[in-house]
Amino acid sequence: MTDPAGVTALVLAAGLGRRMHSTLPKVLHRVGGRAMVERVLQAARGAGVRDAVVVVGSGAAAVEAQLRGADLAPLRLAFALQAEQQGTGHAALQGLALAAGRTVLILPGDVPLLEAAELAALLEAHQAARAGITLLTAQLAEPTGYGRILRDSDGRIAAIVEERDASAEQRRIGEVFTLAGCFRRDLLAATLAECRTGNAQGEIYLTDTIALARARGERVEARAATRAADVLGVNDRRALAQAEAALRARTLDRLLEAGVTVEDAATTFVDEAAQIAADTTLRPMTVIEGPCVIGPRCELGPGAHVRASRVDADCRIWHSVVEESALAAGCLVGPFAHLRRGTSLGRGVEVGNFAEVKNAALGDGTKQHHHSYVGDAELGAGVNVGAGAITVNFDGRAKHRTVVGDGAFLGCNANLVAPVRIGRGAFVAAGSTITRPVPEDALGIGRAPQEVREGWAARRRRAQEAGGPGQAPEGPAPGGR
Repeated sequence: MTDPAGVTALVLAAGLGRRMHSTLPKVLHRVGGRAMVERVLQAARGAGVRDAVVVVGSGAAAVEAQLRGADLAPLRLAFALQAEQQGTGHAALQGLALAAGRTVLILPGDVPLLEAAELAALLEAHQAARAGITLLTAQLAEPTGYGRILRDSDGRIAAIVEERDASAEQRRIGEVFTLAGCFRRDLLAATLAECRTGNAQGEIYLTDTIALARARGERVEARAATRAADVLGVNDRRALAQAEAALRARTLDRLLEAGVTVEDAATTFVDEAAQIAADTTLRPMTVIEGPCVIGPRCELGPGAHVRASRVDADCRIWHSVVEESALAAGCLVGPFAHLRRGTSLGRGVEVGNFAEVKNAALGDGTKQHHHSYVGDAELGAGVNVGAGAITVNFDGRAKHRTVVGDGAFLGCNANLVAPVRIGRGAFVAAGSTITRPVPEDALGIGRAPQEVREGWAARRRRAQEAGGPGQAPEGPAPGGR
């Protein structure tokens, strides 16, 4: 096994990325919701690497801030600055001084589909061969833009030629260098020191170290990538979209193998960090974002958007948004409901048409349907939330909580002005504004008495027909314009 303590990942992330046509540094463009360079570092961490040096240049402060704020522990990060873009070899030189390991694992920062298993296999192959250099290569039908692998008559790697310096015959070679490889640190330092800029781009090429190492009698080996598509770099928006599509397909394929039904892969987006149990169905236009945990026999969609939430068995969510929430088994959410951060639903809870819940707990069997809002509240089991009922939780400066006991009934268009408590089994009359506690099993009424004026409408119509102001003798209609 490879000794992780002896390996430092050196990530090349200083490129300008002109073809992205963006003010955002290329390596910070996201695939699967994460910056490309962050994904590369996660792969290195997954392969057992514990130390990494990131070479930054264009947008250095933004790249460093992003990575320092990312969840990469226990990976230890250091940053080296490539102030001027003078080639891949020059970038490697900037980071080499901070690379303490005996082995340097050079990685490009713009290869978002690189997997930990691929890097672990590369490190194992490097150690097993006792090589000075072990390259990660790929066989491409369309190798444009990549350095071509040149082999000698014995089939061993002799050199790498960059495309701009390659002959027409060399450009027809399909075996390419992915810019990822293992280097013995002392050999990398020695060969980089010998590199010169006499090439088409006037730069120091990392690829020149291969021929220099062979000239020293060092062993240079290669390991072909398991899937060539996973080691391709992203240089423009088209490639970014292709990487996103490839990642989504890879994630959905894993779910299908695990017994999840995906009705329409073209419109289903699932974060690779999501865990979804067997016999759950993902219907069209469904988005599962972030580290969600979805239980068995659920039905999500059509039109479900679930982010960073836990959904237990036998739940159904359709045409709704669920964010940073927890749903117990058997919940029904939708259509057109919104569960915001901090929502917790007990078993068998129903949240329906145009209902919103925020930072609130709803007990087992509670039902909240029809244009209602529950925020900063605790509702017991079996509570009925009538159409238009809301918790008035914000006084303009601070949020306040509402507590509703088990089995309480909140009538239509009830306003519960927090802080307030509604007792177990209590009723709140429709149209009430409640500002004081309602005891257990009591009826809370907070509305103005109804007034009826017999014949008022007929008198108003007669006044309008006579060309008058349209008012009945008693004056304007209550609540009129």
